[in-house]
Amino acid sequence: MAKVLIVEDDPTIRTGILRALSGRGHVVVPAGTALEGLKLVVAEAPDVVLLDLGLPDLDGREALRMLRAVSQVPVIVVTARRTEGEMVRALDAGADDYVVKPYGADQIDARIRAVLRRAAPAAPRDPAVEADGVRIDPRARTATLDGRALDLTPREFDLLYYLVARAGEVIGKRELLTEVWQVAYTAADKTVDVHLSWLRRKLGETAQEPRLLHTVRRVGVRFGRPS
Repeated sequence: MAKVLIVEDDPTIRTGILRALSGRGHVVVPAGTALEGLKLVVAEAPDVVLLDLGLPDLDGREALRMLRAVSQVPVIVVTARRTEGEMVRALDAGADDYVVKPYGADQIDARIRAVLRRAAPAAPRDPAVEADGVRIDPRARTATLDGRALDLTPREFDLLYYLVARAGEVIGKRELLTEVWQVAYTAADKTVDVHLSWLRRKLGETAQEPRLLHTVRRVGVRFGRPS
């Protein structure tokens, strides 16, 4: 199990998460402010951080940027802020996942397991894949487009690998969220859309003028140049 740092100012919520995760075998370290949480990231070296955005001393996104300056620990934002804009800003600031309150203990436990799996090195058996000018080597964690290196986040890398390995197939968002993020799909989850938009930008295209990532309306996305 994992060592989990909870940065949450509401004592009732903090205690509830602590009891639920402790009961599932995790070691839980609580913090009530952003600054306390930042100190504990360094002192305790947690495996994962649950970070509220509505903290009394610092905005959660600012705390996340400060955290990213000292650690690459996986961070799951847990917040009552449910707009897509808030989620995008949190992911841009360095969050690995975004969960909207209220949430169940089983869901947050599953999210913790998922981010820890994604943070682990790729399995050596995963082969390099190549299609339409994109080559991805999961052992070296490198990706290139027409010989040019792509600067991808871990999540973007995993998403692109999954799509390139299945070039020509239409992949649904439910499958992407289950297989790449390894979490259950919900109709309100915009995580896949956000990461696809980032991938398009890094591949030098837009949703309006796609070259490699083609949206199939109400079905999913297909990787590959038009035949």
